[in-house]
Amino acid sequence: MLTLLSLSGTLGFPSLAGAVSAACGLYIILMMALMCVIIYSRQRKKAYILFSVAAIIIMTYEAMNLYSAGGGKMQLQGIVWKNVLEASAFVLINAAVFQLYRKLKRVQTWTLLLLGALLILPVIAWTAGLLPAWISAAKLVGFTLFYRVLVLMLSLVFITPRTGQPKKYVAGLSMYLLWLGYLWLRNDIPEEAGRSNTVLYMSFLPLLYYTTLFLILFERIVELLQRIYRSSITDGLTGLYNRKYFSGRLRRYMDQGIRVSVIFCDIDNFKKLNDTQGHARADEVLKQVAQIMEDELDEIGLTGRYGGEELVAMVVDRRAKVGHVAERIRGRVAEESIVTISVGHSTVKKEMNPDELVKQADQAMYISKTTGKNKVTAYTAAEVKKSRAARAQ
Repeated sequence: MLTLLSLSGTLGFPSLAGAVSAACGLYIILMMALMCVIIYSRQRKKAYILFSVAAIIIMTYEAMNLYSAGGGKMQLQGIVWKNVLEASAFVLINAAVFQLYRKLKRVQTWTLLLLGALLILPVIAWTAGLLPAWISAAKLVGFTLFYRVLVLMLSLVFITPRTGQPKKYVAGLSMYLLWLGYLWLRNDIPEEAGRSNTVLYMSFLPLLYYTTLFLILFERIVELLQRIYRSSITDGLTGLYNRKYFSGRLRRYMDQGIRVSVIFCDIDNFKKLNDTQGHARADEVLKQVAQIMEDELDEIGLTGRYGGEELVAMVVDRRAKVGHVAERIRGRVAEESIVTISVGHSTVKKEMNPDELVKQADQAMYISKTTGKNKVTAYTAAEVKKSRAARAQ
């Protein structure tokens, strides 16, 4: 019987420890339920529903325990159904952990329903007086303990490999198994063996189990939120920052007075590559070029995809020479891939806004593109004027 207050005695020290453990456990369960409700309102994931339902069930049977601890007497049927609630909550919690990482397939859903029927139907039949007289309340309580051990073993085998936190999950199941073992054997512990101390120590196992569940849930939610945030600021294909985020970071650096340089790259003959070798091959090349840029900008700046085959980077480390960085990117792309790139770069000057800085780097790239490709050009007003004059002729 996984309960936080199934402790014998009056207000002795072990019972006080159980009460403290119960209060802390109920608080953790309440926090889990509130967290799931809030997250579900933003991300419709069935795991949060299962966690919430399990939390409500746990709080229900713990209220029954508090009633008993306060001197109230429960009927046999109440004791049996309380244990059924405990077992049901355990099944739902493990299903919820599974759904945090995987979707329930049809076979798995039917297995879950079958487990539920295996637990509920015998108790309903006993309550209705349909079972033989020799099947007592004590035997049904023992059945719920055996049932939870079965669910625990199935969870250990099938759910553990499919979670992203197997160590925490196994640790939680181990604590649960210890608690079940204690509940099964506690009447066999003689007084001289220190039953009081055993009760004291074991009363904190459910609290540790709930704490482990909270950590699993919290870490997974943080992971999912980080993934959502990451997808909102990066390009889905290359993994580089998207244009909006890149522009925002550039503006922030410039507002802080940091000397920023922008590198603007355009893959040469990219349309021809798309037409001759297909989009899949072109996408691979684009990702390869993006990875080279990320490698070269590591710890000195950041990179982004501006649109199509246009990739950008900003250099914020004063020790780095933007011309050398741009040349390394160009050289590596020419050597390691099947394409070349035209590159332009510009460095911020007084009273310049981010759009003007990017435009200058773009203009410098255009000069590289129109004067032979596969080259690096630094922005100068004279070069731009010369390029415009050449185009006008």
